[in-house]
Formats: sequence, C-alpha cells, structure tokens
Amino acid sequence: MFTFATRTAAHTLARPVGRTLSGAAASRASSSDDETYAKSHFMPSWGKGTIGIHAGQAPDKETGATIPPLHMTSTFTQPSPGEPISHEYSRTSNPTKNNLETCLAALDGGADAGVFASGLGATTAVLHSLRPGDTVVAGHDLYGGTYRLLTTIFAEWGLNVLFTADGTTEAYKAAMEEAGDSLKLVWAETPTNPMLDVVDIAAVAAARDAIAPGAMLAVDNTFATPVLQSPLALGADMVVYSSTKYLGGHSDVVGGALVGKTPEVLGTHADKGPRFYQNAAGPQASPFDSWLVQRGLKTLSVRMEKHCDNAEALANALVDELGADAVVYPGLASHPGHEVAAKQMRRFGGMVSLRLGSKAEAVKVAKALKVFSIAESLGGVESLLCHPASMTHGSIPKEIREARGVNDGLLRFSVGIEETEDILADVIGAVKSL
Repeated sequence: MFTFATRTAAHTLARPVGRTLSGAAASRASSSDDETYAKSHFMPSWGKGTIGIHAGQAPDKETGATIPPLHMTSTFTQPSPGEPISHEYSRTSNPTKNNLETCLAALDGGADAGVFASGLGATTAVLHSLRPGDTVVAGHDLYGGTYRLLTTIFAEWGLNVLFTADGTTEAYKAAMEEAGDSLKLVWAETPTNPMLDVVDIAAVAAARDAIAPGAMLAVDNTFATPVLQSPLALGADMVVYSSTKYLGGHSDVVGGALVGKTPEVLGTHADKGPRFYQNAAGPQASPFDSWLVQRGLKTLSVRMEKHCDNAEALANALVDELGADAVVYPGLASHPGHEVAAKQMRRFGGMVSLRLGSKAEAVKVAKALKVFSIAESLGGVESLLCHPASMTHGSIPKEIREARGVNDGLLRFSVGIEETEDILADVIGAVKSL
C-alpha cells in the first residue's frame, strides 16, 4: 500500500466570508481577452434557456461566425518565448473549454467553473484539495462511483469519511457534529442516485454555518441540472456535475464540471485547489468534448421540460398500475421529500425508480422493454433503463446498498424525450408481463 505524506502546502477548502457577488459568471483573474469578450455577450439577468444559448458563445471576432470555432489544438504559437498571445497549452487553457466554463458558471450563478474529463475527475479534483486527516460528511445515498472513490482511494490516502444515516437535515447535523473540527467538506446529492431522496440544501447549509462554518458544502446537481435547481442560491459553495448526463444530453460525451460560488472556491493554478489539480494532474476536458457539452447546453432548458413531462406521466401511470409504494419520484405527493422538492426545484426531474419484488421480476421487465435501452448512464434524449444493484451501484457491498434501498428488485428509469404515449405503452406493457 502506498503511504502518502501530508502536503506542506495545500489549498484549503475554506469558505470565503463576506464577499458580495452579482451571481453572474465573473471573470477570473487569469481570464484572457477572448474570455472577457465572450462574457460581454450575455446578460446575467436572462433566463436559463437564453443563457444556455448565448453565454460563452459570442460571435467569432475574426470572421463574424455566429458559432465560435472549435479550437482543436494542443498548443499555441508564441510570438516570443514565454509570451503567449492568450493561451499557451490546452491542458492549461483552451478557448473552447473556457467558453464552456463561462456558460456553466453563468447557468449556476457562480463566479467560476472548471470542466473535466469525467464527473469522477471533477470529484477527484475537489477531494485532492483536502489534506489527509480531514473529514468529509457525505450523504447516505450516493452514485456508486463517488462511494467507491471515497471509501477506497481517498480513505486509503487518509481522508476520513462519515456517511449520514439518511437524507434528512437531522442526519447531516449529526454527522457534522461527530466530525468535529476535522470537518472540511459536506457532500450532498439531491435528488440522490438512485433512490431519488431529496436533501434540503438551504437547511443543510444553515446547519453547516452553525456547526462548521469553515467547511465547504458541495452539491452534486447532476440529476436536477441548473435548469431545475440552483444550489448556490440555496447556500452551497460548489456545484458538481457529471456533464455526461443531462448537460451533454445525447449520450455521446463523457465529462464533468465544478462551479464555484466565488473565485476562491476553485482557486487558481497556483494555490493547489481544484483549478490547480485540473492543470497539474491533467483531468480536464478536451476541446472536442467541451464543444459537445456546450452544444448540449443550448437545448438543455427545452429538453428538461420534456424529460419532466414524460417522467411525471410515467410515474403517475406506474402508480395507477402498481400503487404508490412501488414508485419513487419526487413529484408524487407520496414521496417523503415532495414538499422540499417543490420548494427548491422548479420541476421534479426526469428520473423515476421502481421497486419490484425480486431480481427476476426486474430482469423480466427490463428485457420486455423496446423504447428503453438497458444501459449505464442517464440524461440522454433516449430513454435508458438501469438495474443499479448489478450496474451503477455494483461496487457497493450488498448489505450497505440494500440498507439504503438499492435491492435486487430496483429499476431506475432515465426517461427520455420520445413521445409520451410510446414511453407509457412500453413500460406499462412490460410491467403487465409480470
């Protein structure tokens, strides 16, 4: 086993206090003229759909091209040694990647954003900003990859990890109090994957302020997206995404992103925060992948409306067929987090989970589907079905995942944007085969 020495210098994930932000995507200290130009071509007061189309997408200055070009280059020619025009190397910065970061920061009302090669790459950048001996409080129901990262790689590296007993604010308070002075990061997903628990972001932020005001609150907003939920406005310091999912939206790119409430949250290339890790360790998004996610953001708002329409229709149809106890969806009045979801989300999302009696029943329904493909991932325009126990959450020990509700009979539907009647006929027909 490798032994890691405590770093003598590290970026501390300490919350900046007393800063007043406009809520717009502010220019980083290191922003190039190109970024400043891009940021001058949208208004922070615009709606999410308009920002997704225009932020970071100013017309090309040289040609007038309405869509900025894709900068497929690894390096940039310098007129004199050590004097780059605006960029020097694409691992450090690239106009296409920077444009995407501008758009993501604007959508979440943040000051800065960083894009990565995967959602786990973004998560790793956050965790590497901590020091061995620090404690992370994490929600009980997490994406399996996040759980594996915390309990293996970073636990062995020296991080202490405390999982909450459930998704309630009281459970977060208890874990924060147990962590004591070593608490540096609170990590929450909402809605969670795959049980769709809803965490009250504002209440958890208030608890953090009272118990550990120096700790960061990071919210994985992958299921909700910035269109449906704004964690920074509710008290979070950082938002985390797998941009593979709804942000890209077409199942053709793998990526991740971080959005910071203030510039200090992600830091700079010099202070060993997530921005430093992005450059030094190299997990940043490629120009082409950045271009694909940027293209996806242009339709994110309208796609999410259709995802929500279809998921709500499917949840209600499944309730009619199997009863409310079998169906997990935050938009249902029977969902224990429905009131919180109605308060902090604009709509209830495109994910639906279904509790069946056994793995055999789950497999039978899955294999009967025609519109839905059995596949890992979620958030694409096409409908996908996942059996979490054997797929996305297979790395979690059985006794732990089952205690959290992820048993062999659970199915997770990523409801696409196909015609509503086709989705309903497909799923209800499969359920009737039981």
